[in-house]
Amino acid sequence: MIWIPLIALAVLAFVLAAFVVKLPRSGWALFGAALLFGLAGYALQGSPGLAGSPTTPLPEANAGNLALVEARRQMFDPSRPPSRYVTVADGFARRGQFEDAAGILSGAVSQNSNDGEAWLALANALVEHADGSLTPAALYAYGQAQAVLPNHPGPAYFLGVSLIRSGRPLEARKLWAETLEQAPADAPWRAQMVERMARLDELLMQAVRE
Repeated sequence: MIWIPLIALAVLAFVLAAFVVKLPRSGWALFGAALLFGLAGYALQGSPGLAGSPTTPLPEANAGNLALVEARRQMFDPSRPPSRYVTVADGFARRGQFEDAAGILSGAVSQNSNDGEAWLALANALVEHADGSLTPAALYAYGQAQAVLPNHPGPAYFLGVSLIRSGRPLEARKLWAETLEQAPADAPWRAQMVERMARLDELLMQAVRE
């Protein structure tokens, strides 16, 4: 019974206050009333019979989350910062709170469907929230980002990464190859894409040998 130790604790507190702390007799009634008031409050609102329910720990920032946001940002002109919605969502993404980030970004593209970076950030957030799975919602967001940014490498690059994580590396390679074929020879991001394709080819060759 939870009440027995509680009553005993209240009695002990009264004894300590009255005879150890030397609480004046004039204050005994007030102190006793306070103890009774506390017990009454617990009787009304306390639930000692309920099982404990531990709080789910919040996601934390890690190097992967930070790298994802920075990799996307490096593909855009640093002199043109993203919208405030994307900036706020990036803060959540860095902490691993991708569901919150996706919610903010959904509002951003609803208000401005021509915000290509918001679409791309939304797609990435949806993939991360799904633990790397390329969901239909994420695929749609990548498609919208590509439509708004037809000559930008970001949508194709991150869609390729998502395809690889979803176990579809050949589709990713085809997408990246098509992007390179259509890109200007002097595109500043071309070398990076070529490097990623070379690494992917190595992995594919290794898989064939095994």
